[in-house]
Order: sequence, then structure tokens, then C-alpha cells
Amino acid sequence: MRIAFLVNSIEGEETFYATTSLALAALARGHEIAYVTPGDFVLAPDGRLIVHALSLGTAKPRTAETFIAALRSDATRREVLDITDIQILFLRNDPSEDAATRPWAAQAGIIFGRLAAERGAIVVNDPDGLAAAQNKLYLQGFPEVVRPTTLITKHMEEVRSFLDAHPEGVILKPLQGSGGKNVFKVGSSHETNLNQIFEAVSEMGYVIAQEYLPAAKEGDVRLFLMNGRPLKRGDTYAAVRRVPAEGELRSNMHVNGRPVAAVVTPAMLAVAEEMRPKLVRDGMFLVGLDVVGDKLVEVNVFTPGALPEIAELTSIEFSEDIVAELERKVEIRRANDGVLSNRELATL
Repeated sequence: MRIAFLVNSIEGEETFYATTSLALAALARGHEIAYVTPGDFVLAPDGRLIVHALSLGTAKPRTAETFIAALRSDATRREVLDITDIQILFLRNDPSEDAATRPWAAQAGIIFGRLAAERGAIVVNDPDGLAAAQNKLYLQGFPEVVRPTTLITKHMEEVRSFLDAHPEGVILKPLQGSGGKNVFKVGSSHETNLNQIFEAVSEMGYVIAQEYLPAAKEGDVRLFLMNGRPLKRGDTYAAVRRVPAEGELRSNMHVNGRPVAAVVTPAMLAVAEEMRPKLVRDGMFLVGLDVVGDKLVEVNVFTPGALPEIAELTSIEFSEDIVAELERKVEIRRANDGVLSNRELATL
């Protein structure tokens, strides 16, 4: 089968991205892959959906380094494909990266993903589900028991009152964004730089004020869910603990967060179980949960990463399990032609 990965840009892809790991797993299992960027779709006058895709030609790289080198080399070729030539369209672009400079690109995956699903491709995660998850407000749709107490506002006085009610401190971050950008810990409403922090965060739109969880000092656990359930092989879960660097609040890898082996606790599994009904309903095939203790601090549905780090720590390539599951979905679609919706297939 052919799997097309929608990414923000070819130049932005890296060896340590989960998308790279997924593409390598697909190649190893004998599939064709293609990369697509937001400007590569064409809706023809006759209603056909066409994709200008980048393929590797005859190259069969086996490592992340040789894969990325091949992707950026002259060995690649542009192919004009009808969407019916693509069995899986994997939406792996981060809308927040394009929201400011290329707002049209931020919506492309959802818009054309819907059209692709209507024409027979299996699109994951489901584009209608992703449309409802374009900012951190999506987290508020899950059961209250799994979420930290949260305020969303554009009013400074509301933030001050929230701080007064939480003596352990508060995390301030933008509603729209990813990668830990403009995330601050504030200890009290009397901090001298509170106004400046609020201005920096609110410049991007609404502000999230979230109760600080003291356990966050030890980092968070990124736990992958597939089809709404924890991804595991045998007794090993697809999970990693991300430990913040010294003096750093954020545990994101790109700010020197350190990946270490994770212990997946019953409390974390309980969080995943509470989330499962909504994730399944929304067609969220592959999701990364960021859990601190028994609370969910982020739900990553667009480009959940850390698969390469998990492989290094566990010696298990969970990307292979993910691709194998996509193979199964293609077989289910063939056996139930026209019966199941894309959203049902995404988490079946």
C-alpha cells in the first residue's frame, strides 16, 4: 500500500521526528511512502482530488540519517497522484507552526483530509476530530477528574484571582501553540513581572492558567494511545518520561528535556481509560498523552513525538505496530466497502 505523510515542510523534517520513524517502518514492511505539504493538493474541475507528492523513487534507506538525506536529495521525485492511489493519508502537520505566517496552511490538512476520506483514503487522525482539537481547549472536553484546574481568559484580574486560589503556583501558557513556547510558572499574584508574563502569553491570544502540579518537577510521561487504548507490546508500554533540564520548567525534548524509562502506573492507565470514549468518538487513531501523576496536562493529536526515544529506551520499534495496524484498517475497509465511516475506521 502507499502511505502519504502530510508535514509542514520537507525542509523542516528531522531524523528524530516520529514521522521519520513511521516512514522507515512502512518502508521496512514493503510499503511505498510519499510526503505531502499543505500546498500540494489540487481539487480538479471534475471533482478528483490530486496530490503533488514527493517520493523516494528507488531509494530504500534503513536509518533515520540516510532517510532524511534521501528526502532532501535529488534522488526524490515529484509524482502527481490521484487520491485513489493513496490508501493511508497520515496527517502529521502541526497547525500552530503555520498559524501566524501561513494561516491558509494551518487548515489544509483538515480541509483536504476530509475530501480525501470522502474519496476512499483512510485519513488519520480523522480530520473532523482534528478540527475540534486545534488548540488546548480540546483538553477541557475530557472528564474533569483527569484535568488540572484550569482558567482560560484574556483578563488579567481573573488570572490574579486564580493565582490567589492556588498557593502552589500556576502555569501560564497560550491557548494556541505547541512545543512549550511561552510557558511560565508564576508563584503568586504579587510577582513583580506578572504583567510582563501575561502580556507575552496573551499576545498570542487567550491565556491558559493551570494549577501547578508539584510532581511536574520530575517531568511528565508521554504515553501513546492507539485506537483509544495504551499502545503496548507484551508488558511494555509505548511511553517515556521526559525530565526537565536543570532550572527549566518545560520537559520538551527541544529545550533539553531528557528522556528516561517510564513506569506506567495504574493512575496513568486510569487517565487513559477516562479519555478513551471521547478519543474513539473523535477518530483519534494515534495520540500522545502528557501525564503528571494522575492528571493530564496535554493531549497531542496532531504530531505526537518521542517514538525514536521510546525505541532506544525499550528496544521496541512501536512504529512497526502502528504501521501494522494501518494495514489492518485497509483490510477492514476492503471487506466493508462503503459501510464504515472514516471516523469509525480510524479507531476500530
